Amino acid sequence: MLFKLSIRNMKKSFKDYAIYFLTLVLGVAIFYMFNSIDSQQAMLEVSQSTRDIIKLMINMLGYISVFVAVVLGLLIVYANNFLINRRKKEFGIYMTLGMGKRQISKIILMETILVGIISLIVGLVIGIFASQFMSVLVAKMFEADMSEFQFVFSKDACIKTCIYFAVMYVAVMFFNTFTISRYKLINLLNATKKNESIKIKNPVISILVFLFGAGILGYAYWKVTGDVNSLTTADKILPPILMGIVGTISIFWSLSGFVIQVAQKMKSTYLKDTNMFVLRQINNKINTTIISMSIICLMLFMTISILSVSLSLRNTMQRELADMTPVDLNLSKTANLPEKYLQYGTYGKEITSTAEAMADSRISITETLKNNGLDMSVLKDVVEIPIYTSNDLTWKDFFGEDYGKVKAQFPKLDYGAAEAIVKISDYNKIAKLYGTEQYELKDDEYIVLCDYDNMAEIRNQVLNEGGHKLTIAGREYKSKYANCKNGYIEMAASHINTGIILVPDNCPLTEDMKEKTVFVANYNVETEEEKEEIEKNFADNNNSILLQNLDNKGIDLDGITKIVIIQSSVGVASIVTFIAIYLGIIFLIASAAILALKQLTESSDNKQRYLVLRKIGCDEKMINRALFRQIIIFFGLPLILAIIHSIFGIQFAMTIMAGLAKSEDLLPSIIATVIIIGIIYGAYFLATYFGSKNIIKEEE
Repeated sequence: MLFKLSIRNMKKSFKDYAIYFLTLVLGVAIFYMFNSIDSQQAMLEVSQSTRDIIKLMINMLGYISVFVAVVLGLLIVYANNFLINRRKKEFGIYMTLGMGKRQISKIILMETILVGIISLIVGLVIGIFASQFMSVLVAKMFEADMSEFQFVFSKDACIKTCIYFAVMYVAVMFFNTFTISRYKLINLLNATKKNESIKIKNPVISILVFLFGAGILGYAYWKVTGDVNSLTTADKILPPILMGIVGTISIFWSLSGFVIQVAQKMKSTYLKDTNMFVLRQINNKINTTIISMSIICLMLFMTISILSVSLSLRNTMQRELADMTPVDLNLSKTANLPEKYLQYGTYGKEITSTAEAMADSRISITETLKNNGLDMSVLKDVVEIPIYTSNDLTWKDFFGEDYGKVKAQFPKLDYGAAEAIVKISDYNKIAKLYGTEQYELKDDEYIVLCDYDNMAEIRNQVLNEGGHKLTIAGREYKSKYANCKNGYIEMAASHINTGIILVPDNCPLTEDMKEKTVFVANYNVETEEEKEEIEKNFADNNNSILLQNLDNKGIDLDGITKIVIIQSSVGVASIVTFIAIYLGIIFLIASAAILALKQLTESSDNKQRYLVLRKIGCDEKMINRALFRQIIIFFGLPLILAIIHSIFGIQFAMTIMAGLAKSEDLLPSIIATVIIIGIIYGAYFLATYFGSKNIIKEEE
């Protein structure tokens, strides 16, 4: 009997269960998809290093899934609470007819189990089919070839999903049993009777608080965009974040009173149709959901920003990798190694050089490779150049009389660092091999080479054509151009060259001024297998044959290869993107579900008001239109403010990540973000509208 009653209740309350069911299904599907990547990599043709990166991503997603499970669990309990509150009167009737709390708990238990099983099955089916597209996405992200497409089912992901959601459902069951045990009959029977009073805030105070909120948000926006260079540490970034939170809460606290005040001045609009009723409803909703609206707004802001920036990062790195890796091999070696020095990465630890290392630092990299057994015939297009430094040219010297102004603006820069200097003919050799622009210089000119946008902007503040003079090795030179030129010497995953000074060949640079030598080359082989054999010498210091051998001798030779840069960069970008998509979608589901449940609760509490509308002659079409406007405003307000937050948040992120993410790659990312938000947010909006429409038609 109880089972049949549970089935009947579920059928009767199908529309009430819509939001709950949608949240469960989406949660299950997303959870399965992102935990099934391990099985999807089996069909990909990737190198061992890429496979290791995918394994790392899978491990990270596993930890994040715990956090996601907690978020979804709290969300499911919250959604379930709405259903329980909706049925208080029903439970009161059961108790009046003699049914005990234990029996009611059993009914709820059966309903929870049934909904849980159905949502789990539907979610898994959707997740399994959607994960097939995930395989294609993984292949694209890691630039891997799919050996051949095959339908993949992840048993581990399925078991993990079932276990996690089973725990959530058990938590819901305990919550329901505890809630039912605390109910009193009189409270259940009167559950639908609500106070119909509408609170309207003092308009003057509302306007003042609104202006305060707008002002503090404006200042926070300016700090993260116009004064971003001052936000160099976590303690300096925290105040704009806190101001953004306070400003958001202030806006929502004052919005209802502010809007009502403005609307009342516009009599023709305010008194038209059901606008007065809609505005009063919106006023009441915002008044009672200030904190939740603020949280939802901030969650939507995080969703938009995370998705847009991470996808942009991936697009930028993918686009620029080809430009940043024009050759197969890049080596560098410290020149004129002293007896004792502070080695990079040892945190100030003094290193004593071996006699062999000191001697090696004074010969070319080519000779070092020959002396250590490398057959140079496996390499082609070899170019080796020296990079110099001069005691009379530090960053401070470069900025000259503008040093104080620049330091005040950018206090964290190391102005005592020596500038890197390269002769123009040496640079042109590398530029020719890279396929980048070559330059000419007169005997008294110099060029600044810099492809790191933030640093180029700083240097351009002081550069002017012929007007900015530098002293290098005792001679004075003038700038050829009024801005930095784009370029680099050493390969990297992104544009990180902070500055190289190109000087004429007759600049009196001496051997003892050599800072290091740079060696670039291509592999003189045809097949990928042959390249991999050569690659073993240079891949990295831990696994390479040649470099590890040199490191054991104390010889300071570092190497990076095109293959390593591409694989590591693609891997990092893909990990960031996958995690961002995972978290972004979960935040989106959570914010949309909370909004939907808040609206449904309000509709349930305010049925009497809609009954009054019917009594005064409003037809169903007019009432539905009024309801639609309420819901679209209720869903739109936090989204609009979140979009405004995101405009400045994304700008800040792009500035901080200069060289890693480019603004020109934002548009496709934003389009993808809009599509994701449109589908999920739109689904919850429609479910909320139809659910609310069903609620306000119910008879008391």
